[in-house]
Amino acid sequence: MTQITVQCRLVATETTRQELWDLMADKNTPLINELLKQVAEHSDFEAWRQKGKIPTGTIKQLCEPLKTDSRFIGQPGRFYTSAIALVSYIYKSWLALMKRLQYKLEGKIHWLEMLKSDEELVEISGVNLEALRSKAAEILAQFSPQIDTNNSQNKRKTKSKNSKKSKSSDISKNLSQQLFDTYRDTEDIVTHCAISYLLKNGSKLPNKEESPEKFTQRRRKIEIQIQRLREQLEARIPHGRDLTDLNWLNTLDIATNQVPQSETEAKSWQNNLLRKSHAVPFPVSYETNEDMTWFKNRKGRICVKFNGLSEHTFEIYCDNRQLHWFKRFLSDQQIKKNSKNQHSSSLFTLRSGRISWQEEVGKDRPWNVNHLKLDCTVDTRLWTAEGTNQVREEKAEEIAKTITKSKEKGELNDRQLAHIKRKQSTLDRINNPYPRPNKPLYKGLSNILVGVSLGLEKTATVAILDASTDKVVTYRSIKQLLGENYKLLNRQRQQKGELSHQRKIAQTQAASNQYGESELGQYIDRLLAKEIVAIAQKYSAGSIVLPKLSDMREQINSEIQAKALEKCPDCIEAQKKYAKQYRRSVNQWSYGRLIENIKSQAIKTGIVIEESKQPIRGSSQDKAKELATTAYKSRKKS
Repeated sequence: MTQITVQCRLVATETTRQELWDLMADKNTPLINELLKQVAEHSDFEAWRQKGKIPTGTIKQLCEPLKTDSRFIGQPGRFYTSAIALVSYIYKSWLALMKRLQYKLEGKIHWLEMLKSDEELVEISGVNLEALRSKAAEILAQFSPQIDTNNSQNKRKTKSKNSKKSKSSDISKNLSQQLFDTYRDTEDIVTHCAISYLLKNGSKLPNKEESPEKFTQRRRKIEIQIQRLREQLEARIPHGRDLTDLNWLNTLDIATNQVPQSETEAKSWQNNLLRKSHAVPFPVSYETNEDMTWFKNRKGRICVKFNGLSEHTFEIYCDNRQLHWFKRFLSDQQIKKNSKNQHSSSLFTLRSGRISWQEEVGKDRPWNVNHLKLDCTVDTRLWTAEGTNQVREEKAEEIAKTITKSKEKGELNDRQLAHIKRKQSTLDRINNPYPRPNKPLYKGLSNILVGVSLGLEKTATVAILDASTDKVVTYRSIKQLLGENYKLLNRQRQQKGELSHQRKIAQTQAASNQYGESELGQYIDRLLAKEIVAIAQKYSAGSIVLPKLSDMREQINSEIQAKALEKCPDCIEAQKKYAKQYRRSVNQWSYGRLIENIKSQAIKTGIVIEESKQPIRGSSQDKAKELATTAYKSRKKS
């Protein structure tokens, strides 16, 4: 992926801003809300939910009759298309989230069915506890004969025991998976009970008798987790944006005049009243680059007009760092126009745009308080002549394949012939390149990889690996990456801690707890991303390897457990207490934001981004090295 997003502010007259606000807030956003509602109320919704996908064209069909509805009529055609695309994206994301929650719920339910007390296991199996332990020991020896089932490690010194625990944690995890698989594949009741006995005791034979009170608490904890997952699955249907605060007012009226029938209902009312509603409408997307017309006004400032809003002019206000992009948008269109369409818009640097309102605080009319902004997606390869030629070759090859396949069908009708003619015309225009500055494409060494491990205490650690020798050229710690700016990291953590404290106080007082955060964290992410890419260029790295974001929760929990195990090696209760306190003292980072910044900087340079699963155990340096090694081995296999 070689695309990034640049942003600018749109400045227009008050009449233009008011008209656009009315279209977006009174027409387009209610249309999106109605589409979201109709999808959720569709007779096939549950079937879509089970499949995790809405059939192509469904939302478009739902939108067709709404175009003549008096509530939504009068919008430009692009606004309807944007609404359809946005609703499709919202439900695609929502269905993916529901699929993950459903998978998690099924796992919890399966574990609850397996989780039995010792008395229940004895009763179900029909054998006494000693026989059950013997069967468990037999199964344990079958999968991991190297583990001492007699727990002889209890006689060893504490230092030796701690090292064994850290090394055996990964073995225990693999063993647990093997036990779950065996439980699924076998039908023997005694084996089922023996495996359940092992799994509930951490895949080993316990030394102490089971405490009925602790087991009850443990089972209750799983039941609560299941109930919460079910509530999330039932309550998280997208509802859109309520710009009029009508839902809030209705809830306030109900809460004022009625008594809640249950604690759940009271909590629902409280959540609705404390939830901050959206103050700005949904954005409008322009998916094609020719939906925007660029020109200069009398003042020499770059301006833009949008398809469907051609009577309105918007001036571009942006930082000098982004100005060159908007100058390029203007020059691309002028070149195409002056050549009488002998150039193709498929080689425009601009790919798409999106109009949105940036929420601000004030007491004036909303179109005067809030600011208009334009997000533009650009292909960084199309900035240079070398990159443009690369894109041109890719598109030319794709078009040539399409033409060849069409001709292979034999006799063609007029429609098919016209399609081939259009494709041929596009191919001819693509071969007429735009004037671009020359800049050699970045060519890194395929055997040099930059592994970036992420963690709770050490936000980012870099290892530059030479895969041909399997040796690390150098490491970079978070302190080395930030240099003089390292003090900003401590300041940001302090700010986040203060905000967390304020939220806790607000929660105890049943007040609104949605506090904004400064942009210091985002600034630090940019510094880190810039330095990581600079290191990759310095060592001519072929790629940067990042951890998969989906694994970060497991990474953080493992890091906290390791800390707790180191501090309190002999007491499980003390470990839990320490882990809880440690979570409060150390603030988690926005790893998704950091990863996106690294990707954005790498794309500008032309460095390839790879993803790999970050190891759970080991130091941050070991994790960074293992990330790069795994990515290289995976590349060789594929």
